[in-house]
Amino acid sequence: MGTAAAEAHFHVLAVDDSRMDRKLIERLLNISSYQVTTVDSGSKALEFLGLQEHDQISPNTPSISPNNQQEVEVNLIITDYCMPGMTGYDLLKKIKESSSPLRNIPVVIMSSENVPSRITRCLEEGAEEFFLKPVRLSDVNRLKSHMMRTKIMNQKQEIIQEKQQQEEHKLEESDSHLLQQQQSNNNNKRKTMEEGLSPDRTRPRYNSITTMVRQPWKISFLSYNLCCTSFYFF
Repeated sequence: MGTAAAEAHFHVLAVDDSRMDRKLIERLLNISSYQVTTVDSGSKALEFLGLQEHDQISPNTPSISPNNQQEVEVNLIITDYCMPGMTGYDLLKKIKESSSPLRNIPVVIMSSENVPSRITRCLEEGAEEFFLKPVRLSDVNRLKSHMMRTKIMNQKQEIIQEKQQQEEHKLEESDSHLLQQQQSNNNNKRKTMEEGLSPDRTRPRYNSITTMVRQPWKISFLSYNLCCTSFYFF
């Protein structure tokens, strides 16, 4: 019961131009308790993922279900290789070359043709698996490991980003504290300099002059000696 509830939170986007194959893969995914969205072309898959404008979609093609596209998180994409317009390989490349977090979504390729070079090329481009049609339930059961691994990786990335944000916040607080301390030191230095230039600090310079004025007997004694000397010469 708990396992089924956990798997129900996984959402798979299935891409295939064949209506019969879409119904088959949708039924297999539902049996595995996955939420499923099916589209009939690579361009519609990009539209659902928010990687392409709506004006490239023909009005005659079936609408995407569910309609609340932006509210649904995609945990895995399974796509047919041979499709008109945009192949599954082209879709894989566009997703993996995207600069958005969507590039981390696991992509599985399906094909009715067993071509080794095609399989190798898809795996080298970043595909997780390559299934031969018709897809079986045992194939679908292998999807869970890819989604779980990606989920754990995303959780670790979120923890790392949260720690980085906390460290940046601490550095900002530290820088702010240092700036306030520096401003306080500058204010104290300015205050000390202003006090050093105040009139109270210059008063001792005039005390020596005042002392000389307050001792007239030294001047009188000098004058008396001069008078005596002059009398002696006479």
